[in-house]
Formats: sequence, C-alpha cells, structure tokens
Amino acid sequence: MPSLKGNIVDLINELNTKAFDVLRDTFGYSSYKYKQKEIIETVISGNHTLAIMPTGAGKSLCYQIPAIISSKKTIIISPLISLMDDQISALKECGVQAEKIHSDLSYSERITSWKNFKNGNSKIIYMSPERLMTENIINDLKTMEIGLFVIDEIHCVSKWGHHFRPDYNALSKLKLLFPNSNIIGFTATADKSTRLDILEKIFNKNVKVFIASLDRPNLSLSISQKTNWKAQLIEYLNPRKTQSGIIYCLSKKKTEEVTSFLIDKGFNASTYHAGLDGQVRKNVQNKFMTDQAHIVVATIAFGMGIDKPDIRFVIHLNLPGSVEAYSQEIGRAGRDGKASDTLLIYGLDDLVIRRRMIDENISEEKFKFHENKRLDYLLSYCETPECRRKVLLGYFDEKSENCNNCDNCLNPPALIDGTILAQKLLSTIYRTGQFFGQVHIINVLRGSEDKKVFDKGHQNLSVYGIGNDKSKEFWQSFLRQMLAYGHLKINFQKYGAIQITNTGVDVLKNKNKFMYKDIPIKSIKENTKAPKYLNRDLTDVDSALLNNLKSLRLDIAKKQNLPAFTIFHDSTLIQMSQRRPKNEIDMLEIDGVGPTKLKKYGLIFIDLISKHSKHP
Repeated sequence: MPSLKGNIVDLINELNTKAFDVLRDTFGYSSYKYKQKEIIETVISGNHTLAIMPTGAGKSLCYQIPAIISSKKTIIISPLISLMDDQISALKECGVQAEKIHSDLSYSERITSWKNFKNGNSKIIYMSPERLMTENIINDLKTMEIGLFVIDEIHCVSKWGHHFRPDYNALSKLKLLFPNSNIIGFTATADKSTRLDILEKIFNKNVKVFIASLDRPNLSLSISQKTNWKAQLIEYLNPRKTQSGIIYCLSKKKTEEVTSFLIDKGFNASTYHAGLDGQVRKNVQNKFMTDQAHIVVATIAFGMGIDKPDIRFVIHLNLPGSVEAYSQEIGRAGRDGKASDTLLIYGLDDLVIRRRMIDENISEEKFKFHENKRLDYLLSYCETPECRRKVLLGYFDEKSENCNNCDNCLNPPALIDGTILAQKLLSTIYRTGQFFGQVHIINVLRGSEDKKVFDKGHQNLSVYGIGNDKSKEFWQSFLRQMLAYGHLKINFQKYGAIQITNTGVDVLKNKNKFMYKDIPIKSIKENTKAPKYLNRDLTDVDSALLNNLKSLRLDIAKKQNLPAFTIFHDSTLIQMSQRRPKNEIDMLEIDGVGPTKLKKYGLIFIDLISKHSKHP
C-alpha cells in the first residue's frame, strides 16, 4: 500500500506537469523564465510564498497558472483598476475566464461578476483590498473553498515601503480568517526593512521567500544635472520621436507645462495626474496602451498599473521620492527585454522640495528619519562616480559587477582633489552665518552683484568672489556632491539654509580631504561607448515585415479596444518575422502563441507573412 507521503509527492508531480501544460498550451510558452518554475512549484505544494521579482520577470504567471490548475478558488488583490482590467483582458485572450469587482463597474456588473465567481463559472476574481475586506464579502468567502489569496504589490502593506496604502493593513487578518488558504505576495521593490515588515504582518514569518535578481541589464542608467531642462529634454527626445516613453514630474502643474511644451515642439504627448477627471485619465492611459500616444507626462499617479512591454524610455525631470520609487518607475521601461533608456535630470531645488515634503508630511520621527535616510541614499546614487547599477542593486542587498550600461561605466568620471575648493565653499557658508540657501552662497562665492548680496553687506566679506574662477553650474554640482557625502546638510527649520556638518568641519580644518567627481556639461544624445547589453534577438529580422505585423496587431487591438500587447507581445512578432511560420503547426512553435490565440489570429498573421514573403 503506497504511503501518504508518496501519494502527496505523486499529486504534486501531477500538478507540476499540469502547470507546464498550462504554460505551453494556454499561454504559448515553451519554458519558464527567472524563478517562475520554483515559485509555481512552491505555491502548488501548499506553501505561503513571498516573491520579490524585477519588473518584466513574468510574476503574473506565477499565480495565474496555480489558480488555473487548482480545484479551489483564487482571490487576486490588486491596488489598481487599470491593472485588473489589463490582466483580465490578457487572460481572456488566452481563453481563461476571470472576474473583477471594482468601482468603475456598475452595481449590476459587480453583482454579475460575484455570482459568476460564487457559482463556479469562474475560479478567479480580481478585487481591491478595501472591497475584499468588507463584512459581506468576507462572510460570503467563508462559505467557499478559497485556495489562494494573491497580494499583488505587497509592499503597499508596509509603512517602510514607498507606496504605503492604509487599506492594505487590513490584509493582515487574512491568515486568521482563512487559516486553510495559501497566501502569496509579489513585489518588484522591497528593501530589507520593508521585507521584514511584510513577513511579520501578512505571514507571521511562516513563508518561503524568493528574491530574484532585481537587475534589469537591458536598462541603461543616466543622470544629468539640471541646467536647461527644455533644451535637455528636446536633445534627448529628438532621436526617440516614434518611441513610447514616460516622463515623470513632481507636480501636476509641471506635467501640464512639459506636455504643452512638447506638443508645441511636434511631439505626441499627453498629461496624466490625479487632478484630472477619471474618464480623462482612463482615455490617456488607453491611448498610450494602444500606441495612439507616444509620450505620457505624469506624476506618480501614473504608476503601478502600467504594464506596457515596449516602453523604450523613462525620464525623471525631478528627483524621485526614494530609491524604491525610482527603481519601480524606471522598471516600466523595457519589460519586453529589449534595450531601453532611463534618464534622471535633477537639481538642488528638487532635493530641497523632497526634504520639505518629508518634514511637513510625516509626523512620526522614526518614519521621518527613515525617509530622510532613503533620500540620502538616492542622492548618493545620483552623485556617485561608481557604476550606478552596483549602487542601485546594493540598496537591495544585491551585489553586482560593473554593468557597462550606465553613464559612469561608459564615460568614467575623473576623481579630483577638491579640498581647497571645498574649504572655499565651507568658509563662505560659515562667514555668511549658515542662514542661506544655495543661490545666495554661490552668488557670494562668485562675487555676484546681486541685490541681496549687497543688502546683507556680504560683498565686504573676505570670501566674496574667492570662487569666481568657476561657473555657477560647477558650484551647484560641487555643492550637491558635498551634500551627498554628508559634509553639508539642509536645515528646513531655517527655510532650507545650508549648514556644515561635523565631517564638513573636518574638511574645513584640513583634517580630511574631499575628492569630487568632475562632471562637465555634456551631451546626452548618445553614449561614446557601446553598452554591454545588445538586442541579440533582433538578428535576421526583416524590419519591413516586423512593421507590417505591428500594424496588423494595432488594427486588431483598436477594433477590440484592447492594449496591443494583449494580442501578441513584440517578442512574439519578432520571432514571427525571423521564423516566418507557413502554417498553424509552425505558428504554435512561436513563444506567446497558444491554441486560443492561434484560433483567433493565427491565419491572419500567417497570411500577412506569406504575402510579404512573395512580395518583400
């Protein structure tokens, strides 16, 4: 008689086989990537699971496949309506029925969705946390067999996280309310303190944790000091006019200013921020997802729900709020694995605003301290002479070699002994009483005839004009580096006055040297060296055929009002242009083509490829 343990092993093996069958026959992929296989097997085995995976790693399949093969029901908790809608559209294109309940649906639509889920017409339902944790829903769920609770963007649970949402707090009750259900959580960004908070709140630390490399080698990383943002932006965008991209700004007003400027310059740009009407925001997002708008200029409101595979660039025109926020926002580029660019343009004014926001919006001192430390690390990342990828991944406790795909690797900055220059700057700050911000200090340092300088009598100081051999831009950069190294600080109780720290005093007294990174104002059009990361899968691609395939996909998507990538991803179209399938059997060999999509679209795409092959 077989043992109970043997039966369990046989059952798990059978489920693993079913999981791969779903991967191949439903989603059209011949192999797993990243840690998908290990995570899926862990979930199938009945373990609580926390997975930290980079954007574009295919986390959705890690819970969709177990949900499909399970005999029980699955609740997927998502923070955004747009994310729910896109995922359900993609599932339906693969022949998988899933329901949703959110505020954009009418009352009758919500009732119908819930009945379909409750009656077994669908085993999968997407909900927001606040909708899930209502008394009526919880009581109803207790009458059903719930196999999985999936918490997407689980970092929203933690106050240490960069997108804390109070409504996620209630999810800590799930482990008590449904002790026989598995809980699995996913996030792309979580530092150590956030991870520990998640483990304690959601899982009671009884959980298997997967931390995939957060490295995205296809993303180039560049930072430029802000001089003339309009000129810098146009220089960067001109070679990218037909590409999809996101430009992040700190304020609603700024997004509108930038959008208006870009439209005047002939760019296809739209504004997105929380102050716009909900339908307007929905239309902007829909146009972007269906390739009718190339550039979206947005606040962070245009956030977690964006899952467009072919975003080729992400630009920050202001300093992000944290390393986690920055990592997640740039992670929206290049989800298809193709080479994509990121650029952060910032100035000291951004730092001042960010510090003030922390000071004014956070009351608890421990959280204020934490946020300031996170911002310190981001500033260090901006000013580092080292490989940026090394510094970025280091924040998440991940080691990395030099990437050869960031501005510092491609054009290494020289380190120069700036002790004397630092002493000039520190002396000016000291002599003016440590009461003034960057502009006034640099004006005194450079011997400016600014009215405020003369009103304060600072033209009579010994430090007046001792730095007039350097440009304003040089001193701005130099001052930022001293802030990044902790020799200076910004006092918000004194309206952003720049003050000297203890380590700064050591430099002033010649006890320590200060080495700085010389950053000349340089072009951001192209890197002078080729990056290590290349689009190796673009070999043998017929660009004319690929463009025709993309046009066909867009026509189909427009008719069905769907994002283009839910029809076929770019990587699928690239394989089609390379392999040129002649029949349905050939087409099934293409990654991303399963039986359902083959039935819907196979012959149309085969016909186009055939006609192109006859008349290239």
